[in-house]
Amino acid sequence: MNSIIQFVFAPCIIISLALTVLFSFRSRRSPDARARGLNASRMNMCMGVMLIFIAAVQLFLSNESTARIIIGSIFLVLGLFNLFAGLRNHSIFRTMQQ
Repeated sequence: MNSIIQFVFAPCIIISLALTVLFSFRSRRSPDARARGLNASRMNMCMGVMLIFIAAVQLFLSNESTARIIIGSIFLVLGLFNLFAGLRNHSIFRTMQQ
């Protein structure tokens, strides 16, 4: 069961990491403020998803030690915060005029 979960979580972490880097470069290189904000919000969403998957690995695939549970919980809270902030900012920048 653990190997199946590893084969699901590892590609999801790598894909979300690649998308985070891609949107980070796009937001830093964009001359338009609206496009910069949209790409930064997408970067936050991808980073949030990545942190949630890392938290899931810490919580589900390891022996249950107190340190791993605390680290997994911190990553989960940070991931949810980034996901929420990215969704909120994306809706704000999407409605901006060009």
